[in-house]
Amino acid sequence: MARVDYLNDPKAPAANSIAIAVSAFIENDTGRVLMIRRTDNDRYAIPGGQLELGETLTEAAVREVREETGIECEITGLIGVYSNPNHVIAYDDGEVRQEFSICFRARPLGGELRTSSESKEVLWVEASHLDDLNIHPSIRLRITHGVEKRGEPYYA
Repeated sequence: MARVDYLNDPKAPAANSIAIAVSAFIENDTGRVLMIRRTDNDRYAIPGGQLELGETLTEAAVREVREETGIECEITGLIGVYSNPNHVIAYDDGEVRQEFSICFRARPLGGELRTSSESKEVLWVEASHLDDLNIHPSIRLRITHGVEKRGEPYYA
């Protein structure tokens, strides 16, 4: 399913749904950030996805990382809660979602990088090279907060 992200765009369609989503900011021992290139919009992002019935938020984040990247991880903290109503995601089936997203900090435990139906590329990226990638501003904000190692979680 294809998607288009709108941020602070007066021409954006009105949201008609909301979903609970999670993402994980993961750095390896050399400070590289785990990134995927999404199949639905061709942008780079940190791994993440929607909470499923019967799982906790942290279980969802660990599952999404494993599914999208092949990497096993452990959640170590909370980076922030992101709920900007001016960020909507329009899907080609007519859904326009205002996403409520919780971003966790995690550490890799093992596994091998691999792609999935949701990730056409999986890579470890030097923080200094993140600006070279096509990353949506809403995801870039989460990455910035992760790199900054803020003392308190972000919320807005």
